[in-house]
Amino acid sequence: MKKTIHTDKGPKPIGPYSQAVEAGNLVFVSGQLGLDPATMKLKGKTAAEQANQALWNIQAILEAAGLGMKDVVKTTILLKDLNEFPAVNQAYGEFFRGDFPARATYEVARLPMDALVEIEAIAFRS
Repeated sequence: MKKTIHTDKGPKPIGPYSQAVEAGNLVFVSGQLGLDPATMKLKGKTAAEQANQALWNIQAILEAAGLGMKDVVKTTILLKDLNEFPAVNQAYGEFFRGDFPARATYEVARLPMDALVEIEAIAFRS
């Protein structure tokens, strides 16, 4: 069974996609930019600030699905500049403690809205 997840506490999609989709026991959260849900503008000028907001957005979407950050099993981080990895890693560490999800991080040429970071997540409903 497939179910679309939506919350007004997360930014509206900027294209033809869902904030998240639940399929079986997995919830796939679309890549989140550091968008402020109220203004739909990037929050912060640094990659760390934008990562922090992207993670808040992921948390809000997961909560709408009845899950939390502790349920995340995999993330992917896309960075405009891999030199920002340490600062983004520090922001990331504020949201995940102890039993960390698997993760991949990539440097990319460009992100939507000229964002500095985008983060996607997969969560497991046990």
